[in-house]
Amino acid sequence: MPMKGRFPIRRTLQYLSQGDVVFKSSVKVMTVNYNTAGELSDGARKFVFFNIPQIQYKNPWVQIMLFKNMTPSPFLRFYLDNGEQVLVDVEDKTNKEITEHIKKILGKSKETLEKEERERKKLSHPATFGPKRYHLRECMCEIEGQVPCPAFVPLPKEMRGKYKAAMKNEASA
Repeated sequence: MPMKGRFPIRRTLQYLSQGDVVFKSSVKVMTVNYNTAGELSDGARKFVFFNIPQIQYKNPWVQIMLFKNMTPSPFLRFYLDNGEQVLVDVEDKTNKEITEHIKKILGKSKETLEKEERERKKLSHPATFGPKRYHLRECMCEIEGQVPCPAFVPLPKEMRGKYKAAMKNEASA
């Protein structure tokens, strides 16, 4: 991908994954109302320019709407799944203050994020077997290159204990 355009660093995967705002699952829509001119909306403009791409990357299920020049003072509005609305005033705040405030009121806690990451790693670990509800595979035979399951495909005679014992007896007799 060519590094063209205004601040192309914002489109790199490294930059996008550095965002630390992961919304709770109850957040469905986020609207940003700000003005393109004026000192009151300066933090909101920078928030939209630098932080919204990161939020979109970390929260793909959240719809984000931007409304420019429709309000005298900048604000954010969040629509939750139970019909509730959360209004956040961002007048005279920097983009970092806005990000921290959003993270505090509607973001998942560090403990929750760590727990989800552990669960995801636990489920995706290839060495675990068990019920499909908890593990990726039920049986070792599901891995390519392994011996097929004896429940479905009979084992070759050379791999059966009775056959080996009979061959040993024939050789010694």
